[in-house]
Amino acid sequence: MKVDSKLAKKIETGDFIVTAECAPGATASGATAEAALKALGSKPVAVNVADNSHGVALSSMAASVAAMKLGIEPVLQMVTRDRNRIALQSDLLGAASLGIKNVLCMSGYHQTLIGRPESVNVFDIDSIQFIELTNRMSENGVLADGTSIDGPFPMLVGAAANPFLKPLELNLLRLGQKVEAGARFVQTHAVFDIQAFGQWLDAARKEGFTKKTAILASVYPLESVAEAQKLRDTYAEFCIPDEVIERLKKAGDAGKKEGLAICVETIKQLKALTGLRGIHILSGGKEAVVPDLVAASGL
Repeated sequence: MKVDSKLAKKIETGDFIVTAECAPGATASGATAEAALKALGSKPVAVNVADNSHGVALSSMAASVAAMKLGIEPVLQMVTRDRNRIALQSDLLGAASLGIKNVLCMSGYHQTLIGRPESVNVFDIDSIQFIELTNRMSENGVLADGTSIDGPFPMLVGAAANPFLKPLELNLLRLGQKVEAGARFVQTHAVFDIQAFGQWLDAARKEGFTKKTAILASVYPLESVAEAQKLRDTYAEFCIPDEVIERLKKAGDAGKKEGLAICVETIKQLKALTGLRGIHILSGGKEAVVPDLVAASGL
């Protein structure tokens, strides 16, 4: 089924795409969510709404609705860590009924990495199976068991990718599986090592993946050396080179300014890479910095 979201149209026309992330945190206040969304500015064509990525937070579904009320197109994030396939399909139907047209299908961090070790994970299906399931619902109008979906279910399906996963052959295998399962766009983990990312993107291009899906490189504005070290030590996906750590260390109290400068430099270098379709700005709850980042980087 054809999806008429703004993001889908950008993918079809071949335009350079800018998306951003909103993470309103543990709030029950609609005003707080709206303030975070408004802080992102008007440049992003769509805004990802985090799904308990770093702990319990306002649901991605609720925040997506808040975004639509403000005229902002959301990308609903959903992780299989917290839902079995029954809940996944039910939430997808609910999202479609609310007018949500984009979804990013992920496995999600293990609960021990988000400070909730007492929680039981689900992982009934993995992210690749989730992508295939969602795409089948959109393309064929049926649930996993073949039950017909009443009403339209147009959904643009996206995936996440870690460009720094080794070995490269396994990395490309997983990327290819996600693309074949129906991922129309791919947002990567945060890029700090341009050379390593360029090698991954070039390999993906040679495999033909950049013609089948829109790859968006994620960037993340660091605020301090402490933040950089914590992210690198906690999450394997945050591959932050020593030189970045040293720059932030030398910056001292001006770490936030230096982190923004590093992010701007990264964006400018990424834009020059063949096969890249866009930039995804990971805010990590720092939505207010996004407009400055967009302006300084020429996005």
